[in-house]
Amino acid sequence: MNPPLPEYPALTHALLLQQLLLTNRVVDFEGEGKVPIDGFFFPGGGAMFGVLVALGQHGNEVLLKAFSGSCMGHLNLPGWVTHLVDEEAYTRYLGLFDVPIKELGIRAEAAHTEEERRGLLARRSELSRKALSHYRELYNIATIDGRNIRLESIFPGGKVPTGSGDCCAIKLLQYALTHHLHPISMAEFFFGAPTKDSRRSHLSFYGPCDEKCKPILHAMLTLDIVYQDSHIIIVNKDAGLLSVPGRGPQKRDSVETRLRLLMPDLPLQCAVHRLDMDTSGLLILAKTKEAHKRMNKQFSEKQVSKSYVALLEGVVTQEKGKIELPFRLDVNHRPHQMYDAQQGKWGTTLFQRIRVERRADGSLVTRMYFFPLTGRTHQLRLHSAHEKGLGHPIKGDRLYGHGMQDRLYLHAKALSFHHPITGEWMEFSTDDPF
Repeated sequence: MNPPLPEYPALTHALLLQQLLLTNRVVDFEGEGKVPIDGFFFPGGGAMFGVLVALGQHGNEVLLKAFSGSCMGHLNLPGWVTHLVDEEAYTRYLGLFDVPIKELGIRAEAAHTEEERRGLLARRSELSRKALSHYRELYNIATIDGRNIRLESIFPGGKVPTGSGDCCAIKLLQYALTHHLHPISMAEFFFGAPTKDSRRSHLSFYGPCDEKCKPILHAMLTLDIVYQDSHIIIVNKDAGLLSVPGRGPQKRDSVETRLRLLMPDLPLQCAVHRLDMDTSGLLILAKTKEAHKRMNKQFSEKQVSKSYVALLEGVVTQEKGKIELPFRLDVNHRPHQMYDAQQGKWGTTLFQRIRVERRADGSLVTRMYFFPLTGRTHQLRLHSAHEKGLGHPIKGDRLYGHGMQDRLYLHAKALSFHHPITGEWMEFSTDDPF
């Protein structure tokens, strides 16, 4: 997984942290110095460390550091960000479950009959299950929009991988979000003996893991950052979220707004293009004015390739083709667009039918690829719904179809373009969300 924040300048501070650990030979070098690093070099003893650079409320730089999990039996150490689980709550948890579970294990080993042993082990198993559920409830995950969510609600079916919520990136972002800090840069490295599978080695840098960290980070940031470097960011936008802020406080929440909370120095109007609020998918944002200017040039010169996937109501008989229609704003029914052969702006879309599907409710829909050659407002929605186009509205279209149920079934699936600074050809693709 790509880091949720750029590595610079945190990478420089992380290199310094490596040196401090190796030089002082203790983890709590800002405290009493009683936790030596030796344990990290035993087989299986290596762990992840991380650094986050943030801005305080007055623009001052704040450096945070964290270790994954507990450190040699310590949940918290001086100078390091705190664990997500309150230490007093953790102590109460141990008293409530740890001792009884161990006692049941001891009694099972000393049981006189097999029936007695199995009964005790079954009781221990049930108590362990309750203990795990109770422990997970001790985690309150902070989000960038000021909410707190349960750990189990983040993972499908409540199946939380072991160790979730204990990783460096999660600890660092949790601390920043709960202390009114604006994170701007993060870097993580592995410290100690290599993992058994040799996928992580001493002092090497890695991004957060996909299995445990990515779902939590997505929930915390409420943004799926697919890629970023010093110049651009690619976000897989959720349906129902604005690309850029609208007028009034109720329309302030957007991809741009959320990113600016993380990266205050982003240029104003950093989105290079836009997706309708109801449309999900890939969105390009620029981190610098120069990157924004060059990406705009590519869009205006039609050098950016875009493809969408959609579900259209009913059965579309055409296999493939091209739609060219003129539309303009219907000033009496904003934000609707209307067909106008005289004053409308022409939009062009290529389409490719994938297949016809039957939905769970029995209705038939057509799965379609769209390749827009122009970027008119509501172009794909209009080209789908209008009688001069395909005559089949996109499922869930509240403007040109039969109303939204759970979402608009339109997703910006793929993007390809030249990097605005390096010129490298870049391609991004996402899974279909429906």
